[in-house]
Amino acid sequence: MQPSNTSSSIFTVAKKEISLFFASPIAYLFIGAFAAVTLFIFFWGEAFFARNIADIRPMFEWMPVLLIFLCSTITMRLWSEERRTGTIEYVHTLSVPLWHFVMGKFLGCFALLAMALLITLPLPVTVNMLGDLDWGPVLSGYLAVLLLGAAYLAIGLAISARSDNQIVSLLVSCAVCGAFYFIGSATITDFFTNNNAELFRLLGTGARFEDITRGVIDLRDLYYYVSLCVVFLALNTYFLEQERWVPHKRTVHHKRWQALCALLAVNVLVANLWLGQLPKLRLDTTQGKQYSISEATQMYLAQLQEPLLIRGYFSDKTHPLLAPLVPQLADLLEEYQVVADGRVRVEIIDPQQHPELEAQANQQFGIKPVPFQVADRYQASVVSSYFNVVVQYGDEHQVLGFRDLIEVSARAESDVEVLLRNPEHDITRAIKTVLQDYQSAGNLFDTVQQPLTFTGYISSDDKLPEQLVTFKQSLTEQLQQVESNAQGKFSINMVEPEANGALVAQQIAQDYGFEPMSTSLFSNESFYFYLTLSGAEQVVQIPLEDMESSSFERNLNAAIKRFAKGFTKNVALVTPSKSGAYGMPQAQFRNLEQMLGAQLNVQKEDLTDGQVSGEADILMLMAPESLDEKQLFAVDQFLMKGGTVVAATSPYSVDLNGGTLVMQNHQSGLSAWLAHHGLTIEQSMVMDPSNAAFPIPVTRNVGGFQLQEMRMLDYPYFVDVREGLNKDNLITSQLPQLTMAWASPISLDQARSDIAYTRLIESSEKAWTSSSIDIMPKLNEQGEASYLSKGDTSKHLLGVIAQGRFSSYFVDKENPLLAKQQVKESTEHEANPAQESLEQEAQPLEVSSVIKHASDSARIILFSSNDFVQDQVLQLTGGVSQNDYLNGLQLMVNTVDWALEDTALMSIRSRGNFNRTLVPLEQNEQQAWEYGNYVLALLLLLAMALWVQARRKRKQQQYLAWITQ
Repeated sequence: MQPSNTSSSIFTVAKKEISLFFASPIAYLFIGAFAAVTLFIFFWGEAFFARNIADIRPMFEWMPVLLIFLCSTITMRLWSEERRTGTIEYVHTLSVPLWHFVMGKFLGCFALLAMALLITLPLPVTVNMLGDLDWGPVLSGYLAVLLLGAAYLAIGLAISARSDNQIVSLLVSCAVCGAFYFIGSATITDFFTNNNAELFRLLGTGARFEDITRGVIDLRDLYYYVSLCVVFLALNTYFLEQERWVPHKRTVHHKRWQALCALLAVNVLVANLWLGQLPKLRLDTTQGKQYSISEATQMYLAQLQEPLLIRGYFSDKTHPLLAPLVPQLADLLEEYQVVADGRVRVEIIDPQQHPELEAQANQQFGIKPVPFQVADRYQASVVSSYFNVVVQYGDEHQVLGFRDLIEVSARAESDVEVLLRNPEHDITRAIKTVLQDYQSAGNLFDTVQQPLTFTGYISSDDKLPEQLVTFKQSLTEQLQQVESNAQGKFSINMVEPEANGALVAQQIAQDYGFEPMSTSLFSNESFYFYLTLSGAEQVVQIPLEDMESSSFERNLNAAIKRFAKGFTKNVALVTPSKSGAYGMPQAQFRNLEQMLGAQLNVQKEDLTDGQVSGEADILMLMAPESLDEKQLFAVDQFLMKGGTVVAATSPYSVDLNGGTLVMQNHQSGLSAWLAHHGLTIEQSMVMDPSNAAFPIPVTRNVGGFQLQEMRMLDYPYFVDVREGLNKDNLITSQLPQLTMAWASPISLDQARSDIAYTRLIESSEKAWTSSSIDIMPKLNEQGEASYLSKGDTSKHLLGVIAQGRFSSYFVDKENPLLAKQQVKESTEHEANPAQESLEQEAQPLEVSSVIKHASDSARIILFSSNDFVQDQVLQLTGGVSQNDYLNGLQLMVNTVDWALEDTALMSIRSRGNFNRTLVPLEQNEQQAWEYGNYVLALLLLLAMALWVQARRKRKQQQYLAWITQ
């Protein structure tokens, strides 16, 4: 038969089956039931709006089970009905090969399944209107449904060919399809070890389906589903061929058919198990390639000079919710090994089966098994198991436990979802840490890629105080020692600023703001003693803390590390110390410290000495309170040295201690300093109709029982920022949403030409401001939140970057360090002038000056809220889930990474941002969106029915016209 005739006969059969479907209520019942069940599960079964995530994966989660029954229902009558009515004998007598009829019926059923899926398309469109939907997993999810449905249809057709009873065909088809699904599910695999369980997952339809719906299209999964279809379609044809054969007589033709079917069946088992051992050939369709090794990770792997060991400690028997995550982690670790090209060795072991490795894990790495309670309907038991990853490089290692790798989402006591948080980010962060620790143990200059020049702008010895002359000699000896060990990458340049008509003094005053120093306010003697380290494009000032050699060595090493690759950066963190009720600090930032400390050295900074530690790479001021002149001077001079100051401050601070909600006026001590740099925080709070909800407990009387529940109320003080996030800056571009709690508007001095401002966070255009400190939620008689906008509405700035050549706030003011020293000296002299000379010799020399302006690298990053990332507020903005709200913390981590120009981990972290939140909706609006999807599905079904009827009528008219002719 010619190819054209082959395709013609196949499509003729397919058209006939489709016509028969729509000639009876079968097609409409199938499509209607499919759409109704899918929408019900999505909105009610999986609580779409309660999840608050813009994705449609819940729709696909139930598809494997739903398709078992629907596909079996479609196919149960196709061959059984032919046999019952006797038309099967007509099929056998035709010259058309039987496989044409088989393919035709299969394509007819497949077309009906595709039409049913078409009805659900309004669902992802709707979700995309409510949030930022990633279309990659959506398209791959629909592909997974079509592939799985095709496999179930092929199975159902083969079963139907063996029975003349539709009910028997339905039951057997459901049983066989269900067996293929459950063989790879946790219901079966939990009884086996990880290795054996992985074999079952390779044979099951459900496990492969889940991989594709995540957005990862693997060639092996495609081959699996296609091979299932081919095998059962071949069996279908074989069953029909058998009816043509003479009973109890075997010919060569019969043996060939049996051998072909046996080989195809073996292929499904052997070939798929063999392909499972090969490297992955897959396409990651997710936005940002969330399931592929990123370029940032490859950059860190390229820095490896020695083999890196990544060892996964996973127990075969573990908690059922952790078991499915083990193969996902193992697959990711294998990707590290492949990409690293021999520089990474990956081992996956069960410590309980390897006693020597378990002893090493316990003693060297401090890994202990974690007891998990496992319960079913018959018994409860405790299983001690391992779920750890160790990253080891040289003598350095990092341990990741299950708390570091997973996230738990609990919508109800019995509805708990456990997922991998962002494993690539966590593992790459560990690799970065061990790499940095290993490099820091060697020669600093091994990681410096450019020549460095130490420049000392130091006056001649006759102008220096005696202590500085001695210190200069010690300093020179240390520098010469560094130069000898620097492999030619370090040079020394000593310059006397007053020489040659003080041209150098004028130049450094203009470039760096270096002014003459003195030892007291009333001293007529001045001198220079500034130390800098410069590279190709950066100049770092080395602070002069005291005259100790150890201090200079520490500060010099810190400066060198700023030019080196792979060293952990230092964050100087300033938080409130004033206590509120019950002796607790008014604001705590432990979550922020923990999140920053995962990849940075976080040091609590004390500004009372008037300076910031020389090791600090960035200064963070979180809800600063009552900074005095000396503390403000430390902040100011850190900025003047080219540093970055991150400040979260406003005129108001909330007190949540003691179970109350009280807003207080707050004096940071930064207001005048910020205003000097063109940043003014207004004495009011922003209120926005686009806001996050405020959880409030409500007691209800139900049948005489007092029940307490959490009700989510509109709360305009929790500004919900989405469109107001700057999409062009890495700090905010990857955040799906941000809640700014009790934030104040920021005003900019646009007349400042020396400072560039970048707007990071803005409220909506309908926001207004309020200066009232009564922030308790306001409820009307119906128990609903009631807020009305007052005054003009407009956008308000809540976060900003200021960068440029800042001028010092203390240019025309007394140096606070010298002023306090002079007062102290005068007091002591009046009290006991005889001991003045002895005490002067005993006390260290205080040397200070005011750097008058900053270099171009100086930055201020300002967020106008004291409380949006403090611990209690993070829980409050987490809503009824009682989980900490993480987007605010992510903002601060992104800010630090951006300021330190460490965007590599930022790019990986953004790939793990799976939680795409929805636009906030009222309950009636949620119901409107839900019912709207039902209506759209119904309209599409009606449109399809009208199209089919019109097409049938046109065919009838053509047939009548042909008869008339």
